[in-house]
Amino acid sequence: MKDRNSIDKKYKWNLNDIYENWDMWESDLEKFEKLTKDVPKFKGEIKKSSEKFVELEILMEKVAKLLDRLYLYPYMLKDLDSTDETTSIKMQEIEMIYSKFATETAWISPEMLEIPEETMNEWIKKYPELQERKFGLSEMYRLRKHVLSEDKEQLLSHFSQFMGSSSDIYAELSISDMKWNTVKFSTGEEVAVTNGVYSRILATNRNQEDRKLAFEALYKSFENSKNTFAAIYRAIIQRNVASCNARNYESSLDRALENKNIPREVYFSLVDSTQENTAPLRRYIELRKKALKLKEYHYYDNSINIVDYNKVFKYDDAKEMVLKSVEPLGEDYQQKMKRAISEGWLDVFETKNKRSGAYSINIYDVHPYMLLNYQETMDDVFTLAHELGHTLHSMLSSEAQPYSTADYTIFVAEVASTFNERLILDYMLKNSDDSLEKIALLEQALGNILGTYYIQTLFASYEYEAHKMIEEYKAITPDILSDIIYNLFKKYFGDTVTIDELQKIIWARIPHFYNSPFYVYQYATSFAASAKLYENLKANPESRDKYLTLLKSGGNNHPMEQLKLAGVDLSKKESFDSVAKEFDRLLDILEDELKKINLI
Repeated sequence: MKDRNSIDKKYKWNLNDIYENWDMWESDLEKFEKLTKDVPKFKGEIKKSSEKFVELEILMEKVAKLLDRLYLYPYMLKDLDSTDETTSIKMQEIEMIYSKFATETAWISPEMLEIPEETMNEWIKKYPELQERKFGLSEMYRLRKHVLSEDKEQLLSHFSQFMGSSSDIYAELSISDMKWNTVKFSTGEEVAVTNGVYSRILATNRNQEDRKLAFEALYKSFENSKNTFAAIYRAIIQRNVASCNARNYESSLDRALENKNIPREVYFSLVDSTQENTAPLRRYIELRKKALKLKEYHYYDNSINIVDYNKVFKYDDAKEMVLKSVEPLGEDYQQKMKRAISEGWLDVFETKNKRSGAYSINIYDVHPYMLLNYQETMDDVFTLAHELGHTLHSMLSSEAQPYSTADYTIFVAEVASTFNERLILDYMLKNSDDSLEKIALLEQALGNILGTYYIQTLFASYEYEAHKMIEEYKAITPDILSDIIYNLFKKYFGDTVTIDELQKIIWARIPHFYNSPFYVYQYATSFAASAKLYENLKANPESRDKYLTLLKSGGNNHPMEQLKLAGVDLSKKESFDSVAKEFDRLLDILEDELKKINLI
């Protein structure tokens, strides 16, 4: 873990692009509060006057843009140092202000729905300002049964701040207050096993006992608070279920799908197809076990390369590789990526109290920012490509779309990221003359299918089962959650993997469960979609335009329709079955390569 003060500024976020200091933040907060004072005068007027309706729409967009900045500035600073007192105070302030604003504007959606849909369509034809908002307005009518009366919306709005508190508690417990265990490896090195260090050890340390030590150190950190983590997760599910009941959704899953107009069949086809196609997954584990010469194969053995390949990928080299890999997407895409990897857009290295993992987040009137915890492994190169996929998606969308439709749905978000992972894989395979590196790259591709497709679908099944328990008025305890995970791992891996007792606590260390319920299945659907789109590009380079059109479309249509226009239909089960076929194909190649060097 690096000392933040010693890191060159070119590897750190420049948040001055949002605000240069807290005084400027306070100035915008005053502007926000001034603008919001104008909102109440529209009450009772927008259903009678098209001019007033348009005026309010313009005002609310100004407010939303301000709120993006006001919220994300402290949010991102807190991700850099979760213990920063000033940032924590500002974060709480803006959350309370937002909650108050939500309460004061709870009347808007119910009153908008008092406007007949035919009338609204006439207004849309008349006003250019509404034409760019047409999709969002039509969605409002499609989802009208989930909008409550004004008094009920106002009542629910009083709870908006509380609704996010469980996720905040999880962040504090899993980052700020987490006590990382220190272990001594076979080399004599003593290390505090954080999330980032754990990933590096699993990816580079060839001693299984060392990997076991890292695994036990990390998972015991979570097990020590398993009752608290379970209580937090139970509260989150109860919140989700209560919100669904209040808003007339049949289930938490339906709410997650219906808001994006995703058919239930897509979710269950994904789960069914994946569980029916575990044979390649088990074949993969057996092949690795044999090549690694392990008596027992554990989950913590998944990341180590079969071959002794611990090449260090310096960050500056990695970003140039990723830049070159996207050449098939055209000059404009490459130029935008050059800008994205310039100074101030990425926060690269792990530092004390920094949020774990990686993400890309966009501010419409500023630019996207990317958070990494770069550890110089091959996996980190792919993570960089992944997050830059999100960033370029945001750049293209913001450039092509107005604010109202620039924000793409999560359902298509992971398409661009996993597409870029395929590009970097092809680039590295093509430019490598090292047979060991080629095997490592094939393993990277297979590992991506394991992690992005199989494991995320397993996690999606876990979320579904856990939510269903609360929906059916059943209890949730740490042991119950661990049993759900254990049974799913057995269903997927059979006896190929020895499931350690501590492995069952994995549900406590997956941030998406706590921050973004029913997010993870979309990694798998996006993975399947990007596989098809990448196949299209390889077969016909002219299909690039369709793909780039998808990235430029933001949220201007339902995601299933956007994907169909780009060339993939996830309503067909074969879209998912093809992932298992690709897994088998890559396994055949890997098996041949391993035979060449007498590893199997």
